[in-house]
Amino acid sequence: MNNTILVIGYVGQNPHAISFGDTGNKVVKFSVAVKEFSANNDENKTLWIDCDAWNGLGDRVLRAITKGREVAIHGRLALSTFNKEVNGVKVEMTKPVIKLTSFHLCGRKPTATEDSLGEQSDSTPVKKARMSAVKN
Repeated sequence: MNNTILVIGYVGQNPHAISFGDTGNKVVKFSVAVKEFSANNDENKTLWIDCDAWNGLGDRVLRAITKGREVAIHGRLALSTFNKEVNGVKVEMTKPVIKLTSFHLCGRKPTATEDSLGEQSDSTPVKKARMSAVKN
């Protein structure tokens, strides 16, 4: 395969399915956040990558992948074209999207107290307990 990409990141939203009534095909869409590191400065940026999973693979994505989950995404890199209105003018735009061929769940399943990038929020009971132990 000439066009292959592997990305490891955190799922930004729960996957959602779009069905095409006339063909019976279904695509499941979601996005993955990947930390982008810069050698020139200390600023870390987040790169959001859209992913599409078709038919049976899409069904498995819907059952297994949830918001905040760390995943390894394997697929083909493609360009998705869409129309957007900019200053009252319709403009045709493109964006990269990964067409899934497989995925792996990484790490543990996120809890309700973790944010979408898999990091603990400041209001977790564990941090509150540590904070109160430090104060006493």
